[in-house]
Amino acid sequence: MMALFNKTALECSKLITEHYSTSFTLGIKTLDRKFHLPIYAIYGFVRYADEIVDTFHDYDKKTLLLRFKHDTYQAIEEGISLNPILQSFQLVVGQYKIEHELIEAFLKSMEMDLYCQDYDADGYNEYIYGSAEVVGLMCLRVFCEGNLAEFDRLRASARKLGAAFQKVNFLRDLKSDFVDRGRTYFPGVDFKDFGRDAKQLIEADIQRDFDEAYIGIMNLPRGARMGVYLAYIYYQTLFNKIKQLSATRIQTERVRVPNPQKFALLAQTYLKYRLNVL
Repeated sequence: MMALFNKTALECSKLITEHYSTSFTLGIKTLDRKFHLPIYAIYGFVRYADEIVDTFHDYDKKTLLLRFKHDTYQAIEEGISLNPILQSFQLVVGQYKIEHELIEAFLKSMEMDLYCQDYDADGYNEYIYGSAEVVGLMCLRVFCEGNLAEFDRLRASARKLGAAFQKVNFLRDLKSDFVDRGRTYFPGVDFKDFGRDAKQLIEADIQRDFDEAYIGIMNLPRGARMGVYLAYIYYQTLFNKIKQLSATRIQTERVRVPNPQKFALLAQTYLKYRLNVL
């Protein structure tokens, strides 16, 4: 019966991913089947932590986040949780030897969102690492399946991919982050006077991250490569749309990639994979 309990917990994480993110769901579905549930478990965990700080405005977010953190470590220590999201996550942490340092860095970045409204360079780098890069490293632990040499070889690229995704999110969500919540992630940028030059500097930094990440994607285990490449090409497409807009427009609208275009990207990626050019 324990197997049934674990299976239903993992299926809950899958359900959360499907409801919250079409793009990541598509990416996960194109991974080798053995990676599906573990990656759903990681996404469900980070999604719920993010919800605490970004969505639960009528509740005591600090208390909720502290409780979530306590419950996370208790689940990992005891090897069980009645919270299906934490049950599925602790299963993956144990099976793939995900370091507690990665989990701690992630939860610290979530806590930073409760009290940081703007960031200097050090705070920005710390936040990017904890909120995004470590998620890439958690996923890489799954993809490498215990191959430590492979993990070490791909670590830097996984971090760059996570950083690129997060920075694109920052640009895409300028309206909700800066206008609605008063948050400023990019250090040294005055969003009250945000112009083309500042936007292009940010974009150049993001493109460097994408370029470095691509090298690692092409060297991932084959069972992981198509799914990660699909996420990469989706975010690169989103980024290209953002680059085409003025600094003013990205502060007033949220750029997105329509679902038909996402499916077209999926078809193109699958064709490349089948032709063995990916």
